[in-house]
Amino acid sequence: MHPSIPRLRTLIALIALLAAGAGFSLLRPEPPVAELHMSGRTMGTTYNVKYRPTQNAPTLKAMQIEVDALLAEINHTMSTYDPESELSRFNRLRTTDWVPASDSLRAVLKAALEIGAQSEGAFDITVGPLVNLWGFGPEFHPDRIPLEADIAAARRRSGLDKVTLSEAQQAIRKYRPDVFLDLSGIAKGYGVDRVAELMTTQGIDHYMVEIGGEIRVRGLKDHDTPWRIAIEKPLSGERSVQTMLALSDIALATSGNYRNFFEIAGRRYSHTIDPTTGWPVDNHLVSVTVLAETSMRADGWATAFQVLGPERGMAIAERLNLPVLFVIERDGQFEEHVCCAFQRYRKQEELS
Repeated sequence: MHPSIPRLRTLIALIALLAAGAGFSLLRPEPPVAELHMSGRTMGTTYNVKYRPTQNAPTLKAMQIEVDALLAEINHTMSTYDPESELSRFNRLRTTDWVPASDSLRAVLKAALEIGAQSEGAFDITVGPLVNLWGFGPEFHPDRIPLEADIAAARRRSGLDKVTLSEAQQAIRKYRPDVFLDLSGIAKGYGVDRVAELMTTQGIDHYMVEIGGEIRVRGLKDHDTPWRIAIEKPLSGERSVQTMLALSDIALATSGNYRNFFEIAGRRYSHTIDPTTGWPVDNHLVSVTVLAETSMRADGWATAFQVLGPERGMAIAERLNLPVLFVIERDGQFEEHVCCAFQRYRKQEELS
């Protein structure tokens, strides 16, 4: 045998082994892509976005610039705290004529009126005068109980029949010049949806968007597990977990009366106003969590159920097949009532 033959065979075997090793490494699952995280302030609260980047996605810095610009635009459209926002300027107008309105404002107003009708008036974006009167709006004043005459006057300015919109004219209209709209019960959810749409248009399929507790998730976390979302126990003096959920491709909103309130003579007055009475709600419902296809819808319904209370709220949730968790306080103890498919998401958490 030629002396170079063994060396040639050895070289061929080594090349074959390396090729096999390279092929094997290509068949191994790729390590999970590390999640990226951005956060900031918007709408008087904070926002957080977590996502699994794709190869062609913009950089984290570029994404945050886009998110901040989008949220600033939404806030400048429908904030009642910004005197130059589109909504604030509309509220100041003393006219019942049609007023041109942006696509964003009309979209939120349309959803708000639909939820208002379905909730039998419990979700009412015209309660701004009552919210302000009780000291929970942009017009600050010391905690006090308003006069009945002032409550009656504010209620006369309220009602879902006092505002409408026209898609044909791309405009909105008051039926009383002094109507004041407050979209704080649905605007954060709309902001979450818009950020989620931005992520999707950038080709990102796995993300979690949160603004002030309103959340929308798509796809899965790293390691291909559902997004784990904690529902806070409704206690004003501490932060602890009521329950954990495992979610994917859904939105969530929670509304509670256990932090934003004041007390006079031992009685608690919450920030949630009942449009039918003009007074803060007092129905033992301390927290409600809603799951829906959009964060805007979940946000609006969470507020509506807070007004409706557990009995009326449960009846409407069952009729609309909305997954809901009601947390009720009686004599210092918490009770949970769930509707529709809500329990399934908690069972997923127990199994994961």
